[in-house]
Amino acid sequence: MVVCFAVNIATAQKASRDQMIITDSENARIEFIKKDKWMEPLFTNSWGYVIFPNIGKGGLGVGGALGNGAVYEKGALVGMASLKQITIGLQAGGQAYREVIFFENSAAMEKFRKSQLKFSAEVSAIAVDKGAAANVKFTDGMIVFVQQKAGLMYELSVGGQSFSFRPVAKK
Repeated sequence: MVVCFAVNIATAQKASRDQMIITDSENARIEFIKKDKWMEPLFTNSWGYVIFPNIGKGGLGVGGALGNGAVYEKGALVGMASLKQITIGLQAGGQAYREVIFFENSAAMEKFRKSQLKFSAEVSAIAVDKGAAANVKFTDGMIVFVQQKAGLMYELSVGGQSFSFRPVAKK
């Protein structure tokens, strides 16, 4: 009886946490479009996307970032994701930002779903600003945008991001 109760509490906490991330992701989508109206067609026409509404990053020599997000395919929520980043180099400070990754096709989306997607130092993200999304092109089936929220970080470092995906139950 106690084990069932503990499992129910853990399941409810996870569902509550997921709902908060989903709500934050929906708000982040609005903020991305508010900053650059040219992003709206990407949200509408891309095969899918993942939004990380709150990524925290910090470092002093060695740095890292963590975030959780919601994954959408053809406009429908299909899963939850986590982001981890490790960097090494000249860096100091902390910041909070949002990130959205758009997937051009099912192959790019499937690579993400299988947690095979990893970004190295060569992958460049586009800073969201008015008109930044007007003429973007997919590279290797993806486009990455970031939007600063708060903080200040000086950085000249090398590192990469890795992702994990967890499907959500269909309603």
